[in-house]
Amino acid sequence: MTVEIGALLSKDFGHKVLEELNDFDGVKSITVVAGRSSDLFEEKQFGTFGEAAIVSIIADTEQKDAVFDALFNLCELGDQQSGLVFMTPEIIKSTFDPS
Repeated sequence: MTVEIGALLSKDFGHKVLEELNDFDGVKSITVVAGRSSDLFEEKQFGTFGEAAIVSIIADTEQKDAVFDALFNLCELGDQQSGLVFMTPEIIKSTFDPS
C-alpha cells in the first residue's frame, strides 16, 4: 500500500526536495510544480503573491513516517514558516472485472 505526502513550500525548497528525496528509501515518485500563494508566505515576489513549490510524494506505507520526517526536516518546517506538509490515508488499489 502507499500514501501521498504533500507539501506547499517556499519555492526555494522544491528543487532541494526533488534532489534529496528522489532516492530515499520508500519513495516511489516525487512531483514538484511551481505555483503562487497569497497567504502562505511573507515574502511576496509578485505583489500580493509569493512563489511556492507544490510537492506530491507517493511513498510506501511502511516507510511513510520516515519519508514524512525527512521532508519536514529538509524544509526546516520546525524552525521557520516555510510551508506545510500533510499525509493522506492509505491509497487503496482496486480492480474491476466486468465479466
